[in-house]
Amino acid sequence: MVSTNYFPIILKWVITQIHISDILLALLGLFLFICIHERLTNKGPMLWPIIGIIPSFVLNYHEVHDWNTKALDKSGGSYRVRGLFGGFEGIMTSDPIKIEYILKTKFKNFPKGKYYRERFRELLGDGIFNSDDDGWKEQRRIATSEMHTTRFVQYSLGTMQSLVIEKQVKTAKDQAIDLQELLLRFTFDNVCVAAFGVDPGCLALDLPEIPFAKAFEEATEYSLFRFLVPPYVWKSMRFLNISKERRLKEALKIVHEFAETTVKNRKADMALPRSKLDHDPCDLLSRLIMMQDQQGCSFSDKFLTDFCISFILAGRDTSSVALVWFFWLLYENPDVESKILQETKDILASRNGEKKSGDELDEEVVFEAKELEKMIYLQAALSEALRLYPSVPIDFKQAREDDVFPDGMTIRKDSRVLYHVYAIGRMESIWGKDCLEFRPERWLKDGQFISENPFKYAVFNAGPRLCVGKKFAYMQMKMVAASVLLRYRVKVKEGHVIAPKVTTTLYMKHGLLVTFEPRQLVLC
Repeated sequence: MVSTNYFPIILKWVITQIHISDILLALLGLFLFICIHERLTNKGPMLWPIIGIIPSFVLNYHEVHDWNTKALDKSGGSYRVRGLFGGFEGIMTSDPIKIEYILKTKFKNFPKGKYYRERFRELLGDGIFNSDDDGWKEQRRIATSEMHTTRFVQYSLGTMQSLVIEKQVKTAKDQAIDLQELLLRFTFDNVCVAAFGVDPGCLALDLPEIPFAKAFEEATEYSLFRFLVPPYVWKSMRFLNISKERRLKEALKIVHEFAETTVKNRKADMALPRSKLDHDPCDLLSRLIMMQDQQGCSFSDKFLTDFCISFILAGRDTSSVALVWFFWLLYENPDVESKILQETKDILASRNGEKKSGDELDEEVVFEAKELEKMIYLQAALSEALRLYPSVPIDFKQAREDDVFPDGMTIRKDSRVLYHVYAIGRMESIWGKDCLEFRPERWLKDGQFISENPFKYAVFNAGPRLCVGKKFAYMQMKMVAASVLLRYRVKVKEGHVIAPKVTTTLYMKHGLLVTFEPRQLVLC
């Protein structure tokens, strides 16, 4: 038997025989083993040791949505994702069955979650789009009860009519103009009037810079930046008050000062005798204050501010971004544009049965709610544009507890489920061989618009969190599209580069430079 006294000597001898090259070779072998195992067990993009999916993401950053669409198609609709040092872990999916599971079947187990709320906390507070459970449920009840009233629908329609005719169509100029910028200004003005009863004036003829509008846009952009970098990056920037976090703080100050002052002033106005008011207020903020007085609810100023800021965020970007892709698609598909224009003129011709082909139209002609509802082909074209270019290309939820999807795929507590709305709309397995074609007819049957399964068309979310402003959004988009197309042919500047911007909203990276070619306002 060897004496234990020799063990230190033997161990020392073994260590002296091991070279650094041997250690590196062993580590390389371990690295290769992990990579091979990962490649055999994960059908999605390569998840490298330590750095996870980051190399694949960086290499394909310039076309990340199309790259991920191909990755999801190749993986059968779902794959696992992991970030740096495992800091971000979850599942990427375009599978309607999984989407229905998280948005409806197991809704309570897949809330927005801390990860989402933390990044929007300063901007949205506890507003409807940044809350879960009872707080979200109460705000949704209030929003639904007010936004679906005849009073609010008529009021919001009136604001759209005024903005479109008196401002938007009059900003069309001979030189090229960025249509994305113009539409963002329109939707911002429109939603501020609907939410606060205040017109910021972004659509004035000289397109001025409005401090609140500029600050709101910056606050949104810098909040979204937090989703693109690890938490320790933006939290360190916030602590040191530098770079984007410093600019976010400055923008938030302007946004909240405007919103808080508006709430204060509106409450003071509503406290006056009704006889002293110029009109019966119908904006969302006024209705909330009236609800508080009539029903004895207790809404703090912070609640009212958070609620209205959330409403602006939801209504500003989504409709404007959808419309800019829509107008580009029409330019690329003139046959669709012709059909929309003919539908619009047919509806105008049916007014009181008085008009006929060749009749001139009043330059100030506006569309009524019932006429917008009749624009079936326009709704199909807008829905088709949103299928291919959803305003929010990717969304996610956070698992509250461990769970198992219907196909047996597991997810751990606190992991994220990312559902790629952009990819869902481009899956041949979901939409058929013509999934990449812009074909509004897929939404029509026997001349009627047919809605799709919301879990394969999650553009407006689905399940209990289905967008309460969906009707408002369609009315707004139809009003803009029909009014502009009736008066102008929108021509994209030759050579303009079309590409999506990599952010949580599907902006056009370079905007959309267009010219407006006037049409004759006659029925044909």
